[in-house]
Amino acid sequence: MDIFYLGIVIFIIVLAVFDLVVGVSNDAVNFLNSAIGAKVARFRTIIAIAAVGVFAGAALSNGMMDVARHGIMTPQYFSFHDVMCVFLAVMVTDVILLDIFNTLGMPTSTTVSMVFELLGGAFAIAIINIAAGGTMPDGTPLMLGDMLNTEKALSVILAIFLSVALAFFFGMLVMWIARLVFTFTYRINGKTTAADGSMGGLVSSSIKIGVFSGIAVTSIIWFLLIKGLKDSSLMTPELKTFVNENTWYIIGGGLLVFSVLMTFLSALKVPVLKVVVLLGTFALAMAFAGNDLVNFIGVPLTGLDAYNDYMANGGGEPHAFLMGSLMKSANTPLVFLILAGVLMVLALVFSKKAHNVVKTSVDLSRQDEGDEMFGSSAVARVLVRTSTRMANNVVSIVPQSARRWIDSRFNPDEAFLPQGAAFDHIRAAVNLVLAGLLVALGTSLKLPLSTTYVTFMVAMGTSLADRAWSRESAVFRITGVMSVIGGWFITAGVAFLAAYLITNIMYFGSFVAMAIAVAISIALLIRSNMRYQEKKQERPGDTTFREMMHAHDSEERFQLLTKHISQCNSYNLSFVMEAYKTITDSFFQEEYRPLKRVAGETEEQRRQLKRQRRREIIGLRRLDPIMAVERNTWYFLMNNAVQQMFYCLKRINDPCREHVGNNFSPVDGEYVTSFIEMRNQILSLFERANKLLIDNTTADAELIRTDATSLQVVLSKYRKTIIDDIQKHQLNIETMTVYLNIVQESQEMLSALRHMLRGFAKYKG
Repeated sequence: MDIFYLGIVIFIIVLAVFDLVVGVSNDAVNFLNSAIGAKVARFRTIIAIAAVGVFAGAALSNGMMDVARHGIMTPQYFSFHDVMCVFLAVMVTDVILLDIFNTLGMPTSTTVSMVFELLGGAFAIAIINIAAGGTMPDGTPLMLGDMLNTEKALSVILAIFLSVALAFFFGMLVMWIARLVFTFTYRINGKTTAADGSMGGLVSSSIKIGVFSGIAVTSIIWFLLIKGLKDSSLMTPELKTFVNENTWYIIGGGLLVFSVLMTFLSALKVPVLKVVVLLGTFALAMAFAGNDLVNFIGVPLTGLDAYNDYMANGGGEPHAFLMGSLMKSANTPLVFLILAGVLMVLALVFSKKAHNVVKTSVDLSRQDEGDEMFGSSAVARVLVRTSTRMANNVVSIVPQSARRWIDSRFNPDEAFLPQGAAFDHIRAAVNLVLAGLLVALGTSLKLPLSTTYVTFMVAMGTSLADRAWSRESAVFRITGVMSVIGGWFITAGVAFLAAYLITNIMYFGSFVAMAIAVAISIALLIRSNMRYQEKKQERPGDTTFREMMHAHDSEERFQLLTKHISQCNSYNLSFVMEAYKTITDSFFQEEYRPLKRVAGETEEQRRQLKRQRRREIIGLRRLDPIMAVERNTWYFLMNNAVQQMFYCLKRINDPCREHVGNNFSPVDGEYVTSFIEMRNQILSLFERANKLLIDNTTADAELIRTDATSLQVVLSKYRKTIIDDIQKHQLNIETMTVYLNIVQESQEMLSALRHMLRGFAKYKG
């Protein structure tokens, strides 16, 4: 039996490796979004600095794993078998849960998930023991409060509310003040951020940048001392006492020294803002690894300690041997911390999911309009309308001269962002500095602020203050923020319930259930990664859209928009051809599965078409107004025509799928042969039209439209022939009705193709 428990410990350690990987993939948004969003350095440079911070944070941690040992449960009332069930359930649940969030590109808190998984697993065992009549050493019946530390869970819930509210408010306030000081045009590194190339005074610009950077660097160092290094091996009791007793002297001296230094460096054209952002990235990465992710190795290492204690003192009674030894704090050997640091670094460098999670945060906070990841929701629409009315009421009481001055400080059109940047260096610095300050302040005041929640909500608050949420994008951005916040709360609930259920299954199912749970979790991870690899492939037009959003010449924008339209519509036509062929072949061959698959794929394509249209409307708005008005009608004619093709596919597929699914009579062979010939002609026309889109030309558009009209006439005559045959030969009404529908919708598809080609030709002019 002991060998089975050794196997469980090994499984937990293996799952911990997965957990570290998916954990760093998700929490990478904490420290990467500002540097990546502002393009302060090359991507590899940012990753390298963050990797050094992650490794240092993990290696310098003193390895206190008290949360896993006795922070949630009271281990002296739990048997060895009990804690093995809890720890294995926690790891299985955590890996699956975090991987789901990573795949969706949603940031979540690793600390929240682990705490509530431990609580759910411990709660399950506590209920079992209480129901079995468990008692304390003095004979008193065990109560839930004796076995669980609910205060920790309540503090995590409090952290969500505090982090969301405080971070968003202060992010908005500080960014608003910073923008009043700097505007969107400021002199930095001997260059200007103004689109027109105008320069500010060297002395005044250097002083402003220098003082701002001095405050930022001092704040980051204070954050490192209070949060990043507070539990590290470098922070001796004497050093902690010195920092606590001389906090204000350290802050005051730092402000003076670094402000002067940064002013001097700025005057020498040193990129001090880039230094601030990269230093902030390092600090947050270090704090993250030292205080958050190190918890993940707490569970497997605590399991290992429990196993060693059982083997030394258990006497072969896993259900009777109590884990009182876990009440002691344990220092993790340095080798485990270094290995954890290496795993985190590798995950940060190679994980594509980490980049996906970062993209979510950056996209929601970017300055310019673009491809919105989220749709609109009823709640978001209400919030936008309500906040707009409130803002208008506030603005109405502000003197007109003050309004004009404030508006002059918030003109993002004057700013010139680097290629691919979502916002400028000022916002990136505010994001990092304020996040660090709030987390450090919360730590010093014993307020349980979450690093994940603070960094994300600060970024959202600063983007709102920067007027990045325009009336055209606000509803999408708010929907995205609400989705992320909702995910945080869902994380806690799902983690608790999942761990509770899995623990019960493992407890009563013993080793068989444990083995199955481990196998299922590994299978789900493999499946998730395979599906993610398919999903993450770029769609046609993605690169072109990014180029269009950063183009500054109106003619260049028009050419890129035209290219985007051609690429996307070519992809749409290719899908229509393939789906149309699959539907008709499957109907005639009575194959149900392809019909069902095409139904789902068509719905997905319709959703992607909406996304495509949002992108292209943004592109139209960035054209010269006269050109935009001229092209607007023909663009929508094209888009509506493609949408009509998708509706035709749906109207063909639904009756066919129902007919085949019910195993009704097939179409006679002679009709199949006749239709296949006409269908191939339809596909040939679509292929010719697709080639025009690929070549981005309208040379043969009119000829294709003429051929399509002729084929429509042929189909119309054929439809009348079928109706006559039904009456003359008493054909199966059910079958022939579906067949007639295919013919009729094929006509409609040709009509849509004609409209699309006409719109494309007129659009290109």
